[in-house]
Amino acid sequence: MLRNQKGFTLIEIIAVLVILGILAAVAVPRYISMMEESRRAAAQAAIAEVKGRASSYYGQLTLSNMGVVPAASVYAAVSSGFAGSLGSDYDGSVAQDGSNIRITITSVKSNTVSPSVTGTWFYPTS
Repeated sequence: MLRNQKGFTLIEIIAVLVILGILAAVAVPRYISMMEESRRAAAQAAIAEVKGRASSYYGQLTLSNMGVVPAASVYAAVSSGFAGSLGSDYDGSVAQDGSNIRITITSVKSNTVSPSVTGTWFYPTS
């Protein structure tokens, strides 16, 4: 009555499914968390780029205008080039906050960043 049996028992299959279920329960939330962290980091990088562009434009105006640079000029340049400088990957806004510029990123690659990431470029003072 000895037969050459092949295949898996029901208990082996259930054990494998339980292990896969546990891995999925741990991995999926971690994956979602890492995606949100990466979006926030990308938004912070975009803000840093806008700040760098504002500083560069401020420096160019300072050299060409003998040191007199109205804050409105820097804001106008940054706000007009905001969408073009970041491309279509980011949605956000720039706003003038006194003589400073507030940059807000609301979404990265059409995925909302909640809460929005905000940074401020501070107008240099002597």
